[in-house]
Amino acid sequence: MKSLTSLQLFLFLSTTVFNLFSSTAAIGVNYGMVADNLPSPTEVANFIKTKTIFDSVKIFDTNPSVLRAFANTGITMTVTIPNGEIPNLANEGAASAWVNANIQPFHPQTKIKYISVGNEVVLLDNPAHINGLVPAMRALTEALGKAGPQFQDIKVTSAHALNMFQGLPVPSLARFRIDLTETFFKPVLQFHQQNKSPFMINPYPYFELNAMSNNIDFAVFRKTPGVFDPASKKTYSNALDFLLDKTYSAMSALGFGDVDIVIGETGWPSLGDPGNKAADMDNAASYNGHLIRKIVSGVGTPLMPNRKFETYIFALFNENQKPGPLTEKNWGLFQPEFSPVYTSGALRDGLQPNLSNPGFDVEVKPGQPLPKPVQPMPAPPADNAKKFCVPKPEATDAQLQNNLDYACGQGIDCRPIQAGGVCVEPATVRSRAAFAMNSYFKSKLGVDSACDFSGTGQVTTVDPSYGNCRYDVDAIAQELQENLDRTCGQGIDCSPIQPGWACEYPDKVSCADFSMNSYYQEAGELKSTCDFNGTGVLIIEAGPSKSGVGLGIYHTMGLEEFSGN
Repeated sequence: MKSLTSLQLFLFLSTTVFNLFSSTAAIGVNYGMVADNLPSPTEVANFIKTKTIFDSVKIFDTNPSVLRAFANTGITMTVTIPNGEIPNLANEGAASAWVNANIQPFHPQTKIKYISVGNEVVLLDNPAHINGLVPAMRALTEALGKAGPQFQDIKVTSAHALNMFQGLPVPSLARFRIDLTETFFKPVLQFHQQNKSPFMINPYPYFELNAMSNNIDFAVFRKTPGVFDPASKKTYSNALDFLLDKTYSAMSALGFGDVDIVIGETGWPSLGDPGNKAADMDNAASYNGHLIRKIVSGVGTPLMPNRKFETYIFALFNENQKPGPLTEKNWGLFQPEFSPVYTSGALRDGLQPNLSNPGFDVEVKPGQPLPKPVQPMPAPPADNAKKFCVPKPEATDAQLQNNLDYACGQGIDCRPIQAGGVCVEPATVRSRAAFAMNSYFKSKLGVDSACDFSGTGQVTTVDPSYGNCRYDVDAIAQELQENLDRTCGQGIDCSPIQPGWACEYPDKVSCADFSMNSYYQEAGELKSTCDFNGTGVLIIEAGPSKSGVGLGIYHTMGLEEFSGN
């Protein structure tokens, strides 16, 4: 057969995508509003309906102006309940009141399809939100049923980050974290199976680059040798399939392989801070363009062939008020005036992705090595060791709350500023934001740009630590290592935290949790044995394995930035 020119191939693919989309309702978009230059919701609704391929929209609240704007458009909506409301909504009366206030005034004129109860609760690691999620989902489902038959088609779900896996990295052997399998994931999946609602996940190959040896081409659907799973004998041509099949395997291992999977968020940033080679327009165009064609084709994955995945791309707009690094402001497909940031295939009259990468089929060969394991984070430069990030005096509480939410949402361990934590007092937004901002700053090796937070952060050499609330993460890491050496050298069985064992822990903090608690238990739970020079604290809740142990001992400061050490 004569080979196609780039133009012929583009025309063929554009026609194919349009025809596939005409028969498949599969692609939606996340509509965030953390910006001061966005068009009105009415203009946005008209743009999505008339100019784009999107037939569904996901928002991060229940903004009445947005819901009214999408009335009678035929576009389905996913609304989101903030994490902080989860515990209260486990109460049937509160759930009914929430439905009456936020759903009944709009549906069915505005076609609400899903209610997402919270967002990435496991990643943010608030026990009240994790424990309250399933009761809240049940109460809301019952409230919808009582509200009338027109509301019973609305499904209740919750979006999950992919920090939920434990064990070997190959997709076919993926399993949920052992500390949450029985207490969280099984009840969540039972709820979905019983109510025929989907398990929603947020797979971001961009955030998995470190685990994939920074293989950007594999992450953005370009041609690569592929990654071979020796257990399933399947070869993976792209990172998204890899992550989807990990989710499916973990679900199937618990008997829930029949529960539908919805991609609540996925995307790629088009611009990043200096030195960030992954965040650029070419990679964003390649990822989102190939993503659109893949999803509407219904080709599925190696373990789920011919399976369609309802998918919501993140995000509709660049959002200039989002805190954090430059990437956080540049996930959008469109600028505020509706011009494309790059060619993605999201416009009805421009369905092609970047023509430099015209196909989503990737050359694969069996027997390729698995991704290399995550490498330990290098030590911060010496001149950054005594730098701290704190709020500027003029920063408002609203700005600092955004900073707090952002930093804790990036995997930073925010337990010290939660109830019972050593940094919870003073209980002000400024104090809690200072801790979270500094932890995020330290996780980025103390690079000044990581303390910008949209102009509300500043770098200082004055240590803001007070009492047992410690900001000097380098000193804390050394103390945790000393605790590890001391406890494991006192006859404590530390084999479960060694590589290759079933209870292997992922970072220095978790290993210190395990060894310090084991030492305390072996010593007869004497209070004096949990001091560790001020780095241990007694708490009453599940132990490090969250398996139901009553009284436990933990380090006073959780430091996500030492993950992998």
